Amino acid sequence: MDRLAALLEHFHLRARVFNTGPLCEKTRYEREGGVGHVHLLKAGSLHLQVDGEADRLIDTPSLIFFLQPTGHSLIPGPGGAETLCGDFSFGSPRNPLSRALARPRTIPLEHLNELGPTLALLFDEALNERCGRQAALDRLCELLIIQLFRYLMAQDEIDIGLLAGLADPRLARALIAIHERPAAPWTLESLAAVASMSRARFASAFRETVGQTPGDYLTQWRLGLAQSLLRDGKPTDWVANAVGYSGAPALAKVFRQSLGLSPTQWLKQP
Repeated sequence: MDRLAALLEHFHLRARVFNTGPLCEKTRYEREGGVGHVHLLKAGSLHLQVDGEADRLIDTPSLIFFLQPTGHSLIPGPGGAETLCGDFSFGSPRNPLSRALARPRTIPLEHLNELGPTLALLFDEALNERCGRQAALDRLCELLIIQLFRYLMAQDEIDIGLLAGLADPRLARALIAIHERPAAPWTLESLAAVASMSRARFASAFRETVGQTPGDYLTQWRLGLAQSLLRDGKPTDWVANAVGYSGAPALAKVFRQSLGLSPTQWLKQP
């Protein structure tokens, strides 16, 4: 049961490492649509300023993860900070993974033993000017993010959101079914059966854990997938059938209800 396969298949993770080495001055990262950030503090210390939160001093090697776009700043400590920084996106802000973690997470590197080989490769590539260095850094950053999702689900420390749902064995079965078969005629009863739960218990557990009703989640998944397919140039009728709607008019209705635009109008946006 691969909890991430369909999510990563339909919404393509793209990462870019843009800074390696000493952090020389205060660096500001704006809140950009659909863009998350990952920062690695290899040595030294830094102050983390997150919009709307108190400043934090980080003085042990750590990973700082912003899954959702969040305004923040990094300020090197008195002895400097050795860092590696990157940003990433999933091609669409409607990918549920991009909304799976509301708050940033700071994790000491010593707690990320399973990510050790990837971190070692990242730091090695950062220190050496070799052919394909940037491409290697970017791909390793993508791998690091996937491994981080595994870590977060395994730790069972997330109370609400998609990752919390995927960490629950019963809810994960229903979520995977939605992700893998969006065109299926899902009902609350059929999803509850997939999860081996009663209708009432499933509806309550899903809402409390994922943060929205099964019906709302299904609609958002279908809409996000439709956007991805339309961006790939698929015909509207084909897309509608692929994500579980009877045709282009039905898909257009969902677009207007959620976005205030028809699929054609949405595609024309910059």
